[in-house]
Amino acid sequence: MGGTVTAVSSNGTYSFTKPNRESVTLLAGLGVEGDVHAGTTVKHRFRMEKDPSQPNLRQVHLIHEELFDEVREAGFEVAAGQLGENVTTRGIDLLGLPTGTRLRLGTAAVVEVTGLRNPCAQIDTFRKGLLKQVVGRGEDGRARFRSGIMGVVLVGGVVRPGDGVTVELPDGPHRPLEVV
Repeated sequence: MGGTVTAVSSNGTYSFTKPNRESVTLLAGLGVEGDVHAGTTVKHRFRMEKDPSQPNLRQVHLIHEELFDEVREAGFEVAAGQLGENVTTRGIDLLGLPTGTRLRLGTAAVVEVTGLRNPCAQIDTFRKGLLKQVVGRGEDGRARFRSGIMGVVLVGGVVRPGDGVTVELPDGPHRPLEVV
């Protein structure tokens, strides 16, 4: 099971969107070099207000490019990096992966999936009405977040558009993704 990296993005300042880059360097235990969310403890502003000593389970944000295709059909134009992700992929059901899945990005980097990104009101500030497109309902009626997944860097390395992504599932039983 695998896919492709279609874009990489980072931003050294707090901003909803992140500019695309030719490459990003993932640093073990920290995240994306030079990105405002890199660090061993939480860097998300809201979470820092609650408890700045929490471990950073959101070092890398990944989104499946197929989401952009889906929201485009609903009339929303969204491109890689515009929802704040660091790595955009194609060909992998990111939302269907279990917690603890390891993603090999390119030749060296390894990211361990920690959970779902919870979509926030900034998505509607970016494109009014888009939040409804990335929050769906499952068959059980519960909210289903579709705005990507989060992970921590286990092994660092350079990641570029066009790099392969290899999925390594954890030993069972698998735990479904929850918001981190």
